[in-house]
Formats: sequence, C-alpha cells, structure tokens
Amino acid sequence: MWRLMHDALMIPHPEHLSTAGRQLLDRRGFLTQSATALGSIALTRLLAADGMLGSKGPVIDPARPYAPRQPHFPAKAKNVVVIFCAGAVSQLETWDYKPELIKWDNKPLPGGPAVTFQGPSGNLARPQYPFRPRGQTGKWVSDMIPHLAELTDDFAFVHSLTSKSNTHGPAENFLSTGFVLDGFPSLGAWTTYALGSENQDLPSYVSIPDPRGVPQNGANNWGPGFLPAAFQGTTMSSKNPVRHLAAPGVSAQTDQAARSLLQRMNARHLEANPGDGKLAARIASYELAARMQLSVPEINDLSTEPAHILKLYGADDTQNKDKAAFAKNCILARRLIERGVRFVQLFNGAYASGGKLNWDGHSDLKEQYDVHASILDQPAAALIRDLKQRGLLQDTLVVWCTEFGRMPFFQKGAKGRDHNPDGFTCWMTGAGVKSGVSCGETDELGQKAVKDIHPLYDFNATILHLLGLDHERLTFEHNGVQRRLTNVEGHVIREMLA
Repeated sequence: MWRLMHDALMIPHPEHLSTAGRQLLDRRGFLTQSATALGSIALTRLLAADGMLGSKGPVIDPARPYAPRQPHFPAKAKNVVVIFCAGAVSQLETWDYKPELIKWDNKPLPGGPAVTFQGPSGNLARPQYPFRPRGQTGKWVSDMIPHLAELTDDFAFVHSLTSKSNTHGPAENFLSTGFVLDGFPSLGAWTTYALGSENQDLPSYVSIPDPRGVPQNGANNWGPGFLPAAFQGTTMSSKNPVRHLAAPGVSAQTDQAARSLLQRMNARHLEANPGDGKLAARIASYELAARMQLSVPEINDLSTEPAHILKLYGADDTQNKDKAAFAKNCILARRLIERGVRFVQLFNGAYASGGKLNWDGHSDLKEQYDVHASILDQPAAALIRDLKQRGLLQDTLVVWCTEFGRMPFFQKGAKGRDHNPDGFTCWMTGAGVKSGVSCGETDELGQKAVKDIHPLYDFNATILHLLGLDHERLTFEHNGVQRRLTNVEGHVIREMLA
C-alpha cells in the first residue's frame, strides 16, 4: 500500500533528496528551518514596505490610464512646469558670474583648446551684460534678465551640471529623457506614467512649443518612448490650439448624438472582449478626446483674463509679437496648472537657425540674446509671480533648464560662444525647493564644473524626488531590461531641498 501511495504521489526516496531536503525529514532540522524561514518572510515584508526590493512600476488600469496614483512617498510637489530654453543659454551671460573673465577679456586662454565644436577658438570674452548683486542673498545675476533677477532669492541654482553631448539634438534628448539616443521616454511621460493626473478632462501632460517653432529634437522632448502611448505629451499653445476638436459642418447636437452612439458601441465591444487592455486604452483615448472638445477651447480662451494679468505677463505688447505670444503661452501654462494638469513643458526657443530663433549664440551673441531675453524675461517671471500670488507655487515645482552651456572664449572670427557640456547652470523654485541656495561651482572662468559636479541624471532625480518618486524604483521593463529615467546613475541633490 505504501509503495502504491508513494508512486502515485511521486514522492522521491530520501536518498534522492538534497542535503537540505533530507534535513527537513528530521524533526529538529524541520523546526530549525521553519524558524529561519519565518524570519526571512518577515524581512522580505519589511524590505518591501520600505521599497527596497525594486519595483515593476505602477499598476495602471488601461480603461483609466490617467487616474491619479499614489507616489512612492509623500510628495512636496503635485505639478511641474518646465521652462526649457532651447539652444543652450550661456551661463556666463545669465546666472554664473565670473569676474576673472573681465580681467582676462580679449586674451587667449593659457592651455585652452585650439578647436572646439564649431571650429578654432578665439580669445576669452567678458560677460556681455553687467552683473549686480540681487535681493537678500546678494547673488550676482545679469542685467540681461532683470525681471527674473528680481526673483533670485526664490531660486535654488545648480552651477555644476554636465551633459553627455555637445550637439543640440542628443543633448536635448539627454536632458528630456536621460539618454542621448532617440526612443526613450521623456521626463513628463515618466511622471504621468507614475502619477496620472488630477484632471480627467485635459491631458495629463502638455507640451507648449515656442511661438517661433519646435525645438531641435521635436517630439522626442515630450515623447513616451517605450511607455504606453497614453503618456505622450499633447502639444498645444495659444497660437496653435489642439486641432480637429470640432467636425466642420456638424452641429453640436449631432456630434453629441454620434459620440453617445460610439460610446455605447465601444462599451458593448469591450464587454464582448474582456481583458483586452489595448482596446480599453484606445476607448479611454477616444473618451478623453471627446471631453477635450469642451475643455480645451475654454482653457485656450484668454479673453477671460483681466487686463492687469495680460500686462503683468507682457501679453499686451504690440511691439514685440513673439514676446506677446510667449507671454500667452505662459498664461496658458498657469491655466493648465490651475486645472490640475500634472506636467507642463514650456519651450522658449525653437530649432537650430544660427541663433536667430533660439539661444544658439555662435555668431553675435549679444545681438541675438537681446532678442531672446526680451521674449523670455518678463513672461517667465510673471508666470512665477502669478503662481505664487494664487497660492499655486506651494504645490507646483517650476524648473528652468537648458541643454548645455557656453565656452568662456569667443569663436575665432566671431562674437559668439561655442557649445560647452562640461559646466552649466539650471535652477528650480516652488514646492519643496530651498530658496536662495547655489549648489556646485565651475572654475574661475566658467568652463568646467569643479565642485559638487552633477550630471543631468542628478537634476532629473531631484525633480522626481520632489514629486514623491524614487528614481531607482520608477522603472519599466523594455526588451528584458528594467529601464528608468536616470539609467543606472543619478543622486538627489539634497542641497536644493527645503
């Protein structure tokens, strides 16, 4: 009988068991193993509770991809506005004051590179704008941006950022996605994938291109990469609102009836195909598009803004149309944040154009920056002031960034500076940010980061941290690899945190 039961249950003979298996047949060994196993289970439970076992990303209902989700830990910021100055703003004309450049003006850099990205190097060149101390901190900031300079006490600067590329397209990728190659998810896509949105009638992630055009690497800056397509940024601006919101020649009543019929048909089809995540996601996308038909025209209608707000931003400037259009984009960004849109990406500067349409100041930096600064300064400063006076800055993180910096010398035969990925400046303000601090340093001429050097991985890790997200736990499996925004690098810049 025992042999029959043994064979039926396929229980191996003790001599075929491993050493550990044979120990379990012994009463004393079994009790010993049980005690340690229970301890291991308890340890695993504690590690999981502290988020130390890794993560496979958030659980997302395909039918509700934009539903709000909990962060890894309590967040300081609920929303983000990124002001991305395309073309690589010179740190030496804006935020990183280097008096030694005045002393060495028009002299060659001893031991400096003979050739840089675009050709032979010229002599060192002093800052093209005067600097002066600002606010209670006394930080020296350029006269090129007087409105933003007034807010210096509210900013947390990092002066020692580095990039992996000195070419605009790959460098934009690196800043926006953490990789120089195309095909990786943008910061906004990662954020909305992790957290969803508080507003279900508007996109969770909106990208607002400059009135003069899109940046060098275009949609890569707001693309979803290998994340679900639902998390791609939606582009709109005050100049170019979302297209195809209404069908030409179709009345509102007819359109509503058609959408109601489509909704019933979709629901019936979904019932017949339960568990089809792609179908549910597609239906959710259509339903959001239908809701946007009502919400987007309202949010793009700036006629409801009072005259003093238009004046604050410079949106009423009749002499500078590009400034007025960018100012309206800034107002649109504020309106999106007011309505709970999670991530707003606001571009200042377009594609490569010899510096005419963006901050790529190679030929005549001073002349070109006079144009670009007049477009950026007042509207961007007004956006921060407006968010603050409405109480929105308590929950909103505002980030100012650019893809790399500029060299301390002019290019030979020109009055502009070449690309410099070895040391440049970005800043943050708002929710969770320590005001009036400066982290890291470049050398005395502003060429290379020399103290507390921070690759852009650290900058992005800090943004995620303020949103309550651990950059090491926010992952997505792609081609068998657990990918993340910061690759296998990145540290939070603690000095920037309140």
